[in-house]
Amino acid sequence: MLEPTQLAALARVALGHVQREYPHIAPMRLASAADLQPPSRLHPVFYGSYDWHSCVHSYWLLARIRHLAPALPEAQAINDLFDQQLTSAKLEQERTFFLQPGKRNFERPYGWAWLLKLQAELAGANTRWAEALQPLATELAQGMTEYLPRLSAPIRSGAHNNTAFALLLAMDYAEACADHALAAQIHTSACDFYLHDRSCQAWEPGGEDFLSPALQEAALMQRLLSVKEFDSWFSGFLPRLAEGEPATLLTPAHSRDRSDGKLAHLDGLNLSRAWCLRALAKDQPLALRQRLLSAAQAHLQVSLPHIQGDYMGEHWLATFALLALQERA
Repeated sequence: MLEPTQLAALARVALGHVQREYPHIAPMRLASAADLQPPSRLHPVFYGSYDWHSCVHSYWLLARIRHLAPALPEAQAINDLFDQQLTSAKLEQERTFFLQPGKRNFERPYGWAWLLKLQAELAGANTRWAEALQPLATELAQGMTEYLPRLSAPIRSGAHNNTAFALLLAMDYAEACADHALAAQIHTSACDFYLHDRSCQAWEPGGEDFLSPALQEAALMQRLLSVKEFDSWFSGFLPRLAEGEPATLLTPAHSRDRSDGKLAHLDGLNLSRAWCLRALAKDQPLALRQRLLSAAQAHLQVSLPHIQGDYMGEHWLATFALLALQERA
């Protein structure tokens, strides 16, 4: 089980930066001088945590911790934050941002997927905050449903554009909020993109990766296929995994400079890999299960101590730590 002390520590990290406006980075096309406004003017809810998507997934972390441990002392601070920020008026301004010319693709697909995962978490608790967030979630879910058929091939990067990661998170929303059109499109796109993949070489990680293209793909297919279908696919996709190959997938990465935001990504890679490895270990033969769990633990040991210390990692790593730790639980 996750310890309350672990959850409390992660909550305090996120509470410490979701309303920290600067430093801030905004991957946005400027249409005019009117776009040059402070982050909190453009995004009255998701202006903290260095960038929009990190702020969104930090809200998910807080919502998840509130769900897992409602008796934590930090839960009241989370409630107060959500009451202040997750209002219909503020979230409507977030929604209308995406309706402006040139803003429709802002944060696609990574930020979209995290917003949908946040809504899945809030909707599961049947909260007033979910009601306020739903119009924005509906807008981005529709955008995802329309975007996927236009994508001629999956994006297999180890960073924000990774298609498999976005589909995995968006599926949480599609199921929790009964978005059957999005669920169907995710199934169709995932099968088109990945079903015939075989003998993955796993030439990773790249020096700035925080996602494993191979493991994210496998975790997505595990989610979408039946156990029998997945076993057949997985044995063809990574046929020598039980023998420890490709070794690159099972070996933790090491950041050489955690003050560099891009190089700090490697701690996120270790945490996201641990999340996937623990998920993939389920229902596997004993030898493979033990190998995957051992590799996951090794990845956690390298990067869990570094989720705080430098803001370039601190503004986002706690979320990936929670993904890994709750999968571990």
